Formats: sequence, structure tokens, C-alpha cells
Amino acid sequence: MNRFVVNYARGFRIWIITALALMAVPAGAQKKDKNKNAPATDPAEELKSAMHGPDSEAIDRVIGEALGYWQLGNTESMHKYYSEDVVLVSGAWEPPIIGWDNFLKAYKAQRAQVSGARLDRSNTLIKVNGDTAWATYQFIYAAQMEGKVVQFRGHTTLFLMKQADRWVITLNHSSIVDSSAPEPANAVDSAQPGGKR
Repeated sequence: MNRFVVNYARGFRIWIITALALMAVPAGAQKKDKNKNAPATDPAEELKSAMHGPDSEAIDRVIGEALGYWQLGNTESMHKYYSEDVVLVSGAWEPPIIGWDNFLKAYKAQRAQVSGARLDRSNTLIKVNGDTAWATYQFIYAAQMEGKVVQFRGHTTLFLMKQADRWVITLNHSSIVDSSAPEPANAVDSAQPGGKR
């Protein structure tokens, strides 16, 4: 049974990393105090201060819009949110996907095999440092394939760069923490991943 789940996980690698790349929620820019005599700050307070700012809001829009185009299958519009040399690392034991063209081929192939894909994210943190930023979050991903519903839980880290006046995703690394065995599609409410009727 475990091998069966692993095989399904590999089959969904592109969908998972695509969805995860698009699901970050902004958390903001953090300014560093260069005064060596300044009192030490509480790490929790530093984290709170890192959750607001114009760059994090821009990153939020980028990720939200890219997700919208991902769900619609509009790859032309989705492309503007990814660098040409984007690297995607899935939760499966396999080589990374390198470059937009390779990502696009894999995305289209997977989209043809699944329906009802949905990803819910939580516990998101974004840190901006000049023209670079990273985001990390937890996710639950569910989709239907061959009349079965599969679900994955895990973590994603994105690396973004500001190119000219826009933020683009340059690296997406996802790790699967948990996955469920496929269930018949009619046993899951498509509006709520993993929700039983």
C-alpha cells in the first residue's frame, strides 16, 4: 500500500510543486538595525515586524495572481510570474525540473490527467531582503486522478527575485510530509480537501 501511495505522489509531483509555488501569503520586509549598541530585540517581535511592507504585498499579489492563472490553466499569463530559469524540486526522489519550458511541458501533461485540484495553505512567512525574498508555508493538496482522490500534506519554500519592477519565482522546493491512499472520488467533497460526506 505504501508503494502505491509513493507512485501516486510521483505522478502528482508537477501539480504539487506548481500549486505550492503559487500559494504563499505575504509576510513582509524586515529592516536590519545596523546600530551595534542597540538593545537586543525579541525574535518574536522581529518576526512580527517582518510581516508587513510594500514588497511583501507585491509578492502576495504575484503569488495570488499566479495561482489564479494556474487554476484556470492559463499558462501564458502564469508565465510572467516565473523566471525563465526557474527550478522546481518536488517531494519525490527525482531530479529537479529546470527552466520554464520544461516546467510548462510537465504542467500540461499533469493537467491533462487530473481534475478538481485544490491546495490550501497555512502558517506562511515571507522575508524580503532587498531584491530577493523567500517564503515558506505548509500545505494540503487534493486532486482527482483516474476516479480516485489523493491528498498530500507538506511544506514549501519559494525563492523570489525582483527583476526590473516585478517579483518572479526562481526556486520552488516542496517536501511531502504525509499522503493518503487514493479514495473513490465520490467519497470526498471537492470543495473541502479530505472532507468526508
